[in-house]
Amino acid sequence: MTSAQANQGTTPPPENPAPAAGTPPLAVAAGVVTVVLWASAFIGIRAAGDDIDPGALTLARLFIGAVLLGAVVLIRRVPLPPRSDAPRLILCGFLWFGVYNVALNAAEQRIDAGTTSMIISLGPVLIAVLAGLLLKEGFPRSLIVGGSVALAGVLLIGLATSSEGLDAGTGSLLALLAAVAYAGGVVTEKPLLANSSALVVTWLACVVGAVLCLPFLPQLIDNLSHASGESIAWTIYLGVFPTSVAFTTWGYALARSTAGKMGALTYLSPPIAVTLAWLILAETPPWLAVVGGALSLGGVVFSQRKK
Repeated sequence: MTSAQANQGTTPPPENPAPAAGTPPLAVAAGVVTVVLWASAFIGIRAAGDDIDPGALTLARLFIGAVLLGAVVLIRRVPLPPRSDAPRLILCGFLWFGVYNVALNAAEQRIDAGTTSMIISLGPVLIAVLAGLLLKEGFPRSLIVGGSVALAGVLLIGLATSSEGLDAGTGSLLALLAAVAYAGGVVTEKPLLANSSALVVTWLACVVGAVLCLPFLPQLIDNLSHASGESIAWTIYLGVFPTSVAFTTWGYALARSTAGKMGALTYLSPPIAVTLAWLILAETPPWLAVVGGALSLGGVVFSQRKK
């Protein structure tokens, strides 16, 4: 046996394999689960926001997520990331779990969902640019074309469902901040998944976000003392599914694809959110929103094509 063969026999395979030209079907399925749960979060945030303030709602979500994911990590004895990843983990938790969630919650309490979706849709564009430049993912034609078509669909949905346009002042600025934090968080998270499992990265980033949101604890306690049972139930839902489950399935998918492709996949969130609002809240979508949803779906499918 040669030394090269011996080395090959003793080197463990990486837990998160490098993404191939096409995203594996299981990773796409995990991404779709994420997008559906995140779309449902828009409804949950609106419902819980009647009684719970943005920062307090973020803290509640992240606390629930940190406890649930921490229990799974402990039971499964998942290895922790290397110490060298600590600064990037803190930045990911700050941007992706802290700033993004607080800004999004605050924006949704000030402007309508249509306007919010239009501004948040800048996030995948920023992800594609940052991933192409910083992560050396390049700019595949299918991603650029498909992402552009999907973005056009999201803008149509936003125009069809917006009652305030882009002149909503503070709410629009908060949504823009959320989009920037979203893009920065995803691009920061991607390299972490090369060394650690999606479960442990999500858990630690969730812990970081929860710690940063601790100043909202007195507000949360006060809100919960006056909140309705429905608002509390939605808060628990947000912590369990859109936070604990969705961020973990997102990390799993992101580890097996490119940040650009996964960002484009999130363009499915607005049409799904419109559909859920129709089914759950009896909010009939305008025809322009239906057309936008079809465009978004077609653009996302095209963006996920192999080279």
